[in-house]
Amino acid sequence: MTQPYVLIVYFSRSGGTRNLAMHMARGVDRVAGIEPRIRTVPEVDVATVRVQPPVPEEGAVYCSKEDLSGCAGLALGSATRFGNMAAPLKHFLDSTADLWISRALVGKPASVFTSSNSFHGGQETTLTTMMVPLLHHGMIIQGIPYAEEALNQTTSGGTPYGASHVGAGGPELTDHEAALASAAGERLANLALRLHT
Repeated sequence: MTQPYVLIVYFSRSGGTRNLAMHMARGVDRVAGIEPRIRTVPEVDVATVRVQPPVPEEGAVYCSKEDLSGCAGLALGSATRFGNMAAPLKHFLDSTADLWISRALVGKPASVFTSSNSFHGGQETTLTTMMVPLLHHGMIIQGIPYAEEALNQTTSGGTPYGASHVGAGGPELTDHEAALASAAGERLANLALRLHT
């Protein structure tokens, strides 16, 4: 039997969301018996046709539906686009009707994360709109409780809806943003292990 994994799928253009994904993976790594699997999604053009090579030249490989259906838990991340997830991530999720029909994700835990280039950039609406397709898939949504010290102390990113980053100063995370992303990954991994059958 293969080891269960938390799938961390993200779309990032400037690097902030990617950095959150890496810290989510570090949090998953702190839990014995489960591992992180980091994936991204390809860009799409206005006709929603893939414009990237089938395997990226660098960074995470593209997520497959097999990656998604086989996960024990899911962390989904996107940069904000007018208060919503970026089109490439939405395009990928729109292709998962077969997983919805087969109930492949029902009962699995999920969390969401995002970054924006400014305060008031739509982070909380992006997080909640990313939850909607996951709820349709029957997933169990996990946020970040205020029991996490960094959530009470942050003056940058971080919300009870999920980890976040304010990228006004660039893609590097603040200590609080990194701590919250790692904590979210660890919490998700622990719940995934408890629910994994």
